[in-house]
Amino acid sequence: MRILAISLDLDDTLWPVEPAILAAERALDDWLKQHHADVAAAWPIDAMRGLRDAVSAERPDIAHDFTAQRLITLERAFAACGIDATPVEAAYEVYFAARNRVDCYEDALPALHALAARVPLVSISNGNADLERIGLRAHFRHCIAARECGVAKPDAAIFHDACTRLGLPPENVLHVGDDPLLDVAGARDAGLRTAWLNRHAAGWPTHAAVGVRADLELRDLTQLVRWFEHQGAD
Repeated sequence: MRILAISLDLDDTLWPVEPAILAAERALDDWLKQHHADVAAAWPIDAMRGLRDAVSAERPDIAHDFTAQRLITLERAFAACGIDATPVEAAYEVYFAARNRVDCYEDALPALHALAARVPLVSISNGNADLERIGLRAHFRHCIAARECGVAKPDAAIFHDACTRLGLPPENVLHVGDDPLLDVAGARDAGLRTAWLNRHAAGWPTHAAVGVRADLELRDLTQLVRWFEHQGAD
């Protein structure tokens, strides 16, 4: 396996995403209570979450764009209270700033330093995390988000976009991620080599859409660094 570049998922690969999302929802709710109490009363956290789910179900055309889904959710919440879209941008900024205050796994930063010193790194994410805000952008040659690419993992096009930007054939790129379907099956079907980051010692899923196991199975990113140092480079 001659690996000349590595693509990395972000959420639940470099940091746990659920705490950041929950904190962002609370930050937005607190802001609404302070600035738009009627909206906060009509749309508490659970109701706002349900509204976002409804938007997602109604708009499959933006399934790849979590930012657009969130903005439409806020527009509808304000409109339901007779308020125009003027506060939406400020409300979204509160949410988005908190969403990007993540706590990286302990192995993530040392691994990024070690890997980026050896090969180009590219991020491939269905989410809308902002590596500039988080402070990790310098480690990555390219950052590819589903909302900008127009398709989401496991679509092969988003992986091929990464390979095109790197100037490498898929077989020379290793994709690393936590999701067996979105990351492993998607990357494998696009022709990349694959590594499943299995932090919680889960069993490999048996449903047909996932298919065969990844080329590598890792318990953390430190193990990836060790593998790469010993086997991944010529």
